[in-house]
Amino acid sequence: MGNVMGHAGMAATAVRYLRSVGAPTTAAPVAAMPRPELRAVREDERAPLDQGEFRRVLGHFASGVTVITAPGAPDEGRGPAGFACQSFVSLSLDPPLVAFMVGRTSRTWPRVAGAGVFCVNVLGADQSELCRAFAVSGGDKFAGVEWVPAPATGAPLLAGVPAWIDCTIHAVHTGGDHLIVVGHVAALGTPRQGAPSPLIFHQGRFGTVSG
Repeated sequence: MGNVMGHAGMAATAVRYLRSVGAPTTAAPVAAMPRPELRAVREDERAPLDQGEFRRVLGHFASGVTVITAPGAPDEGRGPAGFACQSFVSLSLDPPLVAFMVGRTSRTWPRVAGAGVFCVNVLGADQSELCRAFAVSGGDKFAGVEWVPAPATGAPLLAGVPAWIDCTIHAVHTGGDHLIVVGHVAALGTPRQGAPSPLIFHQGRFGTVSG
């Protein structure tokens, strides 16, 4: 995997090419979209697929692992919120946008949405237990977890992560039984020197990148 160009590298190459041929690479500022009205998935929208088979086949696609966090609401007596997330992607270089997907039934998502901001904590290969702690529903997921406020939004930046991306919510789109959350990057960094390989999830198990 060491020779594979990352999303940011591919985006930068595309921007350089467009500039070389005189094509525009930027657009007018786009205002954040309001949250869409949510509705249940209709029966005629359901594909005739076995859900177990769907999960099995898609499980062959390896993904990185992150923890999405949001600041708490002290005036409501609530601490920070967070959940483990595999479905995180880079989306745009100009403007800098990222995205993640979250189930509509998530109990944590309303708290993230209410905060209007989030921090993506990219996990390293030695942080599988941290991921498991944030994958459970309920309880105090931050018990015993060291963190500091991210510089732009104040969302929890977890100790020891290889990379973090601090964002404001730019737009939310519907996607079947999930929501597609687009974030505008306000700050980012790689605080961990000599970080290990990223934590990978593949076919129901954690793994690492080798070679």
